[in-house]
Amino acid sequence: MSIADIKKTAEQKMAKSVEAFKHELAKIRTGRAHPGLLDQVHVEYYGSMVPISQVANVTLLDARTISVQPWEKGMGPKIEKAIRESDLGLNPAAQGDLLRVPMPPLTEERRKELTKVVRHAGEEAKVAVRNLRRDANEHAKKLLKDKQITEDEERRSQDEIQKLTDRTVAEIDKLIAAKEAEIMAV
Repeated sequence: MSIADIKKTAEQKMAKSVEAFKHELAKIRTGRAHPGLLDQVHVEYYGSMVPISQVANVTLLDARTISVQPWEKGMGPKIEKAIRESDLGLNPAAQGDLLRVPMPPLTEERRKELTKVVRHAGEEAKVAVRNLRRDANEHAKKLLKDKQITEDEERRSQDEIQKLTDRTVAEIDKLIAAKEAEIMAV
């Protein structure tokens, strides 16, 4: 593996991290219901934690209500509890087997909660990018240790990887700021 390969791999993985973060941001809705909102909520199913979408049908009833129809009789209360305990601030209501999950109106407090969720997701994305930087630098150090590159080349590759990391983190910061502005807009 050469320095160019290390940089290219790091760049591709960092781009994937940004895409994953964009996907995560798309789930955070301001006032409208979206079935993908519950993708991150996991429920216990025969001893293992699985996403709600694997044990129930998640659809929209209207623009502000998500409907969750469990596939098995006993799953309703477990799903309801999992949704309540998630950090989404949702309060499901059971109607027989069907769970209705109304989207709460966005109060100032809820908007602030959502911005915290956005910042937390952004911080996780930044940590992922920094871990990729660390991995790339370790690969370069290994090449240096194996005497495949010089110390100058290793130093230059670390500088270039740091610049790539800084650009990626700045892109994540821009996405965070844009999503916060969208949430706080009245």
